Amino acid sequence: MDAQPGLPRCYRHPETETGIRCVRCDRPICPQCMVSASVGFQCPDCVRGGSGTGHAPDANRPRTLAGGRTAEDERFVTKIVIAVNLALFLAVQVVGDRLVDDLALIGYARLSSGELAGVADGEWYRLLTSAFLHQEIPHFLFNMLGLWVIGGIVEPELGRIRYAALVLLSGLSGSTLAYLLSPENQFSLGASGVVFGLIGAWAVLTRRRRYDMRPVVLFVALSLLFTFTRPGVSWEAHIGGLVGGALVTYALVHAPRARRNLVQYTACGLVLLLDLGIVLLRSAALA
Repeated sequence: MDAQPGLPRCYRHPETETGIRCVRCDRPICPQCMVSASVGFQCPDCVRGGSGTGHAPDANRPRTLAGGRTAEDERFVTKIVIAVNLALFLAVQVVGDRLVDDLALIGYARLSSGELAGVADGEWYRLLTSAFLHQEIPHFLFNMLGLWVIGGIVEPELGRIRYAALVLLSGLSGSTLAYLLSPENQFSLGASGVVFGLIGAWAVLTRRRRYDMRPVVLFVALSLLFTFTRPGVSWEAHIGGLVGGALVTYALVHAPRARRNLVQYTACGLVLLLDLGIVLLRSAALA
């Protein structure tokens, strides 16, 4: 239902009109922000300040669209993910190619040292370490910019725990598809799978909020054009991350409220099992 013209806008979500006001401070609040009090509704700031809802402030903290707890720092997990990428990037600059050989995604191959390596050789950790590993400065900067901008959109809508699950499953799904479809001796690395997972999540959230989809569709189209026209890009990781991120986010934001946690945990578990099943089949084929 469209908002009535002339209504005030929520003080925390200026794009949302509302007819509800906080009973303590009288600021307009939207359904996402309102917290039930003994009489009427209060805003998150008044709830955090304690006073009158009949519960401890933490118990009344408003929820995100996916049912997670809201947080003061809406990019907390995003900052941690960027810090992990930065630490690995600096380590690569110090240690050199040896660290890339040890952590990058590769199916099954003999390294320059003469030893066999790869996921099919039991090095499953490469499926995740490769998703946070960079060697070149432009590649690193481009992916970190994507994490910061799109992560800043997605994380506040999901909450920290669900957003962390999205990041990990997006990275794993990107690596899994790359492992399945890429040549067994091809190295792959970078957070592009995670970034494309966030792009998929952004598209789902935009649709769920019933916002204008045109900017998102244009961004996705340009990202895919870049993926398939630039040489040396692992399109498999991009598509795997995009699909995995979209599926996880759809389950997170469309889970029925009465069984929200069960549906969300089950959906994330199914995506994880699907990835692991693909890895097992590919490993069996290579070994």
